[in-house]
Amino acid sequence: MMAMTLREIADVVGGTVADGAAEVVVTGPAYVDTRAAVDGGLFVAVVGERVDGHDYAEGAHAVLGSRPTTAPTVVVADPVVALGRLARHVVDRLDLTVLALTGSQGKTGTKDYLAQVLAAAGPTVATAGNHNNEIGVPLTVLAADASTRHLVVEMGARGVGHIAYLCEIAPPHVAAVINVGTAHIGEFGSREAIAQAKGEIVEALPADGTAVLNAADPLVAAMAPRTNARVLTFSAGGDVAARAVEVDDLDRPSFELGHAGEWHPVALRHSGAHQVENALAAAAMAIAVGMPLAEIATALSAAGGSSPHRMALHERADGLVVIDDSYNANPASTTAALEALAVIGRRRGRRTVAVLGEMRELGESAHAGHVEVGEAATRLGIDVVVVVGEAASGIADGHGEAILTAGRDEALAWVRENVAAGDVVLVKASNGVALWVIAEQLLAQEPEGGTSTP
Repeated sequence: MMAMTLREIADVVGGTVADGAAEVVVTGPAYVDTRAAVDGGLFVAVVGERVDGHDYAEGAHAVLGSRPTTAPTVVVADPVVALGRLARHVVDRLDLTVLALTGSQGKTGTKDYLAQVLAAAGPTVATAGNHNNEIGVPLTVLAADASTRHLVVEMGARGVGHIAYLCEIAPPHVAAVINVGTAHIGEFGSREAIAQAKGEIVEALPADGTAVLNAADPLVAAMAPRTNARVLTFSAGGDVAARAVEVDDLDRPSFELGHAGEWHPVALRHSGAHQVENALAAAAMAIAVGMPLAEIATALSAAGGSSPHRMALHERADGLVVIDDSYNANPASTTAALEALAVIGRRRGRRTVAVLGEMRELGESAHAGHVEVGEAATRLGIDVVVVVGEAASGIADGHGEAILTAGRDEALAWVRENVAAGDVVLVKASNGVALWVIAEQLLAQEPEGGTSTP
């Protein structure tokens, strides 16, 4: 973050400085979790349903809050609104390019690829974890400083108008919509409503900006008239495309990346054919800021894992393969993960085990979405399906032969007793189910010499 006194911060956000601390200088980024405190940083005291951030302000270098604390504090009516105003002030004063992206699935994978590609061209700051809302986006902005050349911002949406607000905080010059699926359909009601909300990201572009759109998704392709910016498409039939796609025995894709008649080889280090689309979206966004295609292809091939529990591939010394994709889940992303599991099992001649938990935020379509996943597991020939918890029982209904467990502990006990060296195990559910515990416990039993593939 650019250095600012509390007096300057108060002037920007319309607040007051408590207890004569106006000349305290903030030099570090903002944060909302005191467990991740930063020297010289700004603690944003948010009042939540169960926790009041003001109660944890002691020892902070500086605080942005709605009442005075024991630390030097800028007092405002609403710390979250003030945080957004501060972020907009900072981004307007830094010489950087904002690249924003959204999508029902794949946005974090795309963000991770893009951040690593752009880092090859200059200092880059990108969204960490799930910081893609009205708190996370300004936190990402405030992690940038005068040296930052590219700011990569992942944007999520809970309703119409949300992404438009996030774009006011971090106005993009390049904006991408990866796809429109059924994630959060319980909040929106339909895919068309989701498309309306996600398309706000291209409406925020200036005329000299670039909208990056998925040519293979009709709801995304239809967003082109919603912007006056240049449109650059990706995927099958798009401006940025892949050809000669192949996968190795761990389902890691290799392909030729093409744009404007130029083609370069790429070999990704992540499992799943769906990673190709993420890589193409990232490549298109990098092309939009002027990176040469050859450099993009090289950087994509070198890109490792940045976000935890996202198709993280581990192979123990005894041959057990664990795919930890437990950070998030919806029917489309879970089916994609099952496809990767099936390919790895088939290529290696291994038994496949899918440990699947609840997919949240599906609303009235929750049961049907879980049944869809169970049917996909059957269609793909997954050998064993372990369903974690009653909320995910639709998977068992769709599969017919799944093992239904009462919860994570029972599922973990079953896996420990029944998974053997040489099996391939996928662990996937929505973040709140915390199924990464099962993946971690499996790996904790690892004999010496195990390996991980980022």
